[in-house]
Amino acid sequence: MKKTVFPAGVVPAAPYSPAVIADGLVFVSGQVGYDMVNKRYFGTDVETQFRGALDNLSSVLQAAGTDLAHVVKTTVFLTDSAQFPTINEIYRAYFPAEQPARSCVIVAGLPLGALIEIEAVAVLPD
Repeated sequence: MKKTVFPAGVVPAAPYSPAVIADGLVFVSGQVGYDMVNKRYFGTDVETQFRGALDNLSSVLQAAGTDLAHVVKTTVFLTDSAQFPTINEIYRAYFPAEQPARSCVIVAGLPLGALIEIEAVAVLPD
C-alpha cells in the first residue's frame, strides 16, 4: 500500500506528489530552493538555493513522519560543477554523521532556472 504526502500549505505546481510512502520507505520528489509560500527562490546563488532545498526536503520528510537522520540515499542535480566543493560543505552540515549514499549529476539546466535540486529516499523510524 502507498500513501502520498503533502506538507501543509504546499500545492505542487506540476502533477506529482512531494513524497510517497511505500513499504516503510519515503520517496521524496526533487526539491529545489524555492519558497512555496512566497513563490520565489530563496536566493540567486547555489549556496542559498541548496540550503533552501535541504530545508524543503526536511519539511517533506517531517510531513511523512521521518527526518534527515533517516535518509538512506540522495541524488543531487547541479548545474555548475565548480560548485561541487561548496555543496559538499553544506551537505555535511545537514548530514553530519552517517551520510546517506549519494549521487551527484551535473545537468545543463533545471526547471524554472533552479541551480540545484535534491531528491531522497528515507526510512520511517521504528
